[in-house]
Amino acid sequence: MGRIIFYEDPSYQGRRYECDGDCTDFHSYLSRCNSARVESGTWVIYERPNYMGYQYVLGRGEYPNYQSWIGLNDRVCSCKMINIASGDPYKIQLYVKGDFAGRVFEATDDCPSVLENFHWREVHSCRVLGGWWVFYEHPNYKGRQYVLEKGEYRKPVDWGAVCPTVQSFRRLTE
Repeated sequence: MGRIIFYEDPSYQGRRYECDGDCTDFHSYLSRCNSARVESGTWVIYERPNYMGYQYVLGRGEYPNYQSWIGLNDRVCSCKMINIASGDPYKIQLYVKGDFAGRVFEATDDCPSVLENFHWREVHSCRVLGGWWVFYEHPNYKGRQYVLEKGEYRKPVDWGAVCPTVQSFRRLTE
């Protein structure tokens, strides 16, 4: 079981909201979120209700302000705990075109630069065959984050993106 606590103000001040499982919308309890504590587990927090909008991955630790989780603003409305199964091998297939068409590359490890490693600027579809992965908008694990679990993603909108820009990715481990 995991546990995360959200606070309205920086440095764990103001009203708070505690979660020990997935929550589709806690905006009615907190008007903003400026700090958080992850007591256990790994979490994805979302800017909007129903697991929509910007995504941020938070592991165990303290986040005294939204900038500490690389947040773009103080809005967080939903969260989901990630259950990472030990022993599940990490494997992902990346495609240069949508619907699993065109060139494909298979990875089992982190990639700090898609452009340097594959000479691609975009990923249009992918299959996660094992493990949890995080796509990043920029090289070296920076920019918008998109969390992907085992499954098929035929187009960028399937993983929550509005465009196919993926410049780095890594395995999500505890």
